[in-house]
Formats: sequence, C-alpha cells, structure tokens
Amino acid sequence: MAVMVQECLELQLLEVEMLLSMFPKKGEINLDEDAVPSVQRYLRNTDGALPPQLEYSIAIDVGEAKVKVELQVRLPHMYPHVAPQLFARSNALHRQQQLQLNTRLASHISSLDSGELCMYEAVQWVKENSLPYLENSKISSESASKEVVVKETLHRMWIYSHHIYRQELRKKIFDCAKKLNLTGFCLTGKPGVICVEGLRENCEEFWRAIRYPNWKHISCKHVENVETEGSIDNLRLFHAFEDLQFQAHGDYGLRNDYHMDLGQFLEFLKQHQSGHIFQILFGVEGKIPD
Repeated sequence: MAVMVQECLELQLLEVEMLLSMFPKKGEINLDEDAVPSVQRYLRNTDGALPPQLEYSIAIDVGEAKVKVELQVRLPHMYPHVAPQLFARSNALHRQQQLQLNTRLASHISSLDSGELCMYEAVQWVKENSLPYLENSKISSESASKEVVVKETLHRMWIYSHHIYRQELRKKIFDCAKKLNLTGFCLTGKPGVICVEGLRENCEEFWRAIRYPNWKHISCKHVENVETEGSIDNLRLFHAFEDLQFQAHGDYGLRNDYHMDLGQFLEFLKQHQSGHIFQILFGVEGKIPD
C-alpha cells in the first residue's frame, strides 16, 4: 500500500511540473508554496506521516473574450487510481450554470481510464465546454435585468390656508413650484388653496419652503401617492402651475378681504378629476348650483 501511495505522489509531482510549464504566467496556477516540498519530504522518508493532499487552482481563459474560469483541484493520495476532486467556478456563472458545468465535468472525468493522469484533460475540457454555460448565464442576466422595472411615485399635496393675498408670498409660491418642477395651482383669496404634484422630495421641499418661517394659518390637508412603471408626468392632473382667481362674492373694497366663489372652484376640481378633495378641504360635500 505504501509503495502504491509513493508511486501516486511521484506521478502527482510530475503532473504539477507539467502544468507549471503549461501555465508559466504569474497567477495562472495558484499553489501553496509548501505543497510540493511537503510531498518531496515524504518521498525522501516514507516512514513519516502522509503529507497534506495536493491542492491548487488553475485560471483558464475561455472564449474570445477570455472569461476566467477557475478550476479548483484537490488530489487524494491515491490519485490517479482514485478520481480527483475538481470544481470549476467563475464570477460570470450563475449558481445553476455552475452546477450543470461541474456535473458534466465530473461525468467526463469518471469516463476516463483509471490510473491515468487527467489534469491536462480536465483543463482542456473546461476550456472547450464552458462557453455555452457562460453564454446562457449572460442571457439569463440580461433577461433578469430587463424584468427589473424601476417604479416611480407621483406625490400630490393639497394645502389649505385661511387666506392667500400678499404679492410677495404668491411670488414665493410660484417661484418655488417652478424651481422644483411641480405642477398644480394656487387659489388666491379667502380661503387659499395650493396643490402641488411631482416627485416626493420636491413636494416636501416646497412645503418646507413656503411654510416657514412664519406662515401660521396653513396646513397640509391631504396627500396622494400614485405609483407608476413609466414617467410620473403621465400621472399629473395639471400640466403647469396655475394661478387661480375666481369671481369673488361681494365687494370688500380696499381691505382685499374677499371670499372666492367655491362653486367655480368645485367645478375646476371636477374638471381635473379631483372633486372628492372639496370635502377634504372644507368639511362639506361640494354641490354645483343648477
């Protein structure tokens, strides 16, 4: 038995020497620096304990793109009379493709004659048979990436104020909406209503900007979020940021204290698929007079 192990280890060293001549570049064969010397020490004195099994890996270029497939090798002491433990792996392979490749590699190695060195045969087989698995893996990756749909969310805020009169405040509202690419409207007068729609972070920045530092009689009454697989622009109810001014009830002169015609406002909301918002803003169901 000891003589057979000795013969097997001698063959393993000869095979490693052959592989090193085939793959002379740095990094092509990864072999622990003490692996070969430990086997050589044992062969000089076979009365001692068996050396660790030889382990190494070979980096193989596959296809025109030279994709790296690493063949990991572990040799039982009785190899080549016992099959080697081989595992091919690559970052370009999915787990399923890697499993299929190694199943076929193991089947091929088991079909070879026992007692024959087969590392060169294994390297050639990986080089010639890995490409279909790499191509299938690439197709799978592309299909998976196509299936990943980036969803966006349209954010819509309905803001109520006791009144909106001051020119400088109105200018701030319109400038801020334009800067943040928001659509909607500002209803000037008493009460005042603002609607903004766009990306959530932009709506929230608008809310912070107009609310502070000292606008006390204002509140966000309602928020809507609508998710889409396309552009949020397709979900907008308003195509610009509008300045709404409806006919006022009564004439309050220079006090500039006038109530908007809420019937006209309700009609406007219904035209923009938002009639349900009237009750949320004012607490009563909106009705358009005959």
